[in-house]
Amino acid sequence: MIDFHNHVLPNLDDGSKSMQQTLSMLKTASEQGITDIICTVHYQHPKMGEKEINFEIVNQCIENVQNEMQGININLHPGAEVFYLPNLTEIKSDLITVFGHGKYMLIEFLPYQLPINYDEELFKLSLSGTTPIIAHPERYKPIQDNIDIVVKLINSGCLIQIDAGSLIGHFGKKCKNTSEILLKRNMVHFIGSDAHNDLKRNFCLKDAMLLCENIMGRKSEKLVKENPLKLIKGEKILPFEIQESNAKNLFQKILNRMI
Repeated sequence: MIDFHNHVLPNLDDGSKSMQQTLSMLKTASEQGITDIICTVHYQHPKMGEKEINFEIVNQCIENVQNEMQGININLHPGAEVFYLPNLTEIKSDLITVFGHGKYMLIEFLPYQLPINYDEELFKLSLSGTTPIIAHPERYKPIQDNIDIVVKLINSGCLIQIDAGSLIGHFGKKCKNTSEILLKRNMVHFIGSDAHNDLKRNFCLKDAMLLCENIMGRKSEKLVKENPLKLIKGEKILPFEIQESNAKNLFQKILNRMI
C-alpha cells in the first residue's frame, strides 16, 4: 500500500517531533504493509508561522531519514499539504507544493468555513495544468451539512482524499458517517493516514482499508495503490462515476412508477 497524506518527517511541521518518533512511526507503517509514503508537509499553514518549507528542505529531510531507516523497507516521496490561500497558481513554482512534477496539489481548508470564491481559485489551478486534491473534506462542517459540495468539486475537476482516521472513528461520528457516504457514492480517490505521531495519530491505513473494502469492494485498492502510484509518477488519475444519493434514487424509482 501507498500512504498519501501524513506528517511523518521530523521537525518540519506539527507532525513528528524527532527522528526517533519518525522511525517508530515508519516501523508501524511497515508492519501494516505500507511500502511507499508520500510525505505531505504542511505548507503556508498559519500555525506553522514563518517556518520555511521548500523542495530542497523536504528532500534533505527525506535523505536524512532514509539514512537512519535500518531494516525498514519503505520508499519516501516528497510532497506537501497546502493550506488554502488565494495564491495557489503562484506558489506552484515551488515544486514541493505540486509533488515535484506540477500535476497535482493537495489542499486543505479551515474546518468550519469554506473561503469566499475558493471554487474559482481551484478552477484557475486546474486551468494551469494542476489538478486540485481536496484533503479530508469529511472533516469540514459545510461538507458534513451538504455533501453536494463534493459533487460540485469533483465535477469541476478536483479529486478527493479522506483520512483513514475518519473512517475508523478517530474524529467522531460525523466525520465517520460523511467518509462512509463519500465512499458509497464513489467520491473518494485516495485514503491517507494523516499520521502525526506514534501515539493516537499513527499510521492506521490497514484498519481503514478493511472498512473501505466492505463498502467499495475491489475498487478500494485503487485508493491506496493505483491512484497514489499515478500521483507519484505524475500520471492522469480518472475519477469514478459518482453514484446518486439514496434519496435521489428513491425519488427516481417513484417517478418511474408514475410514468
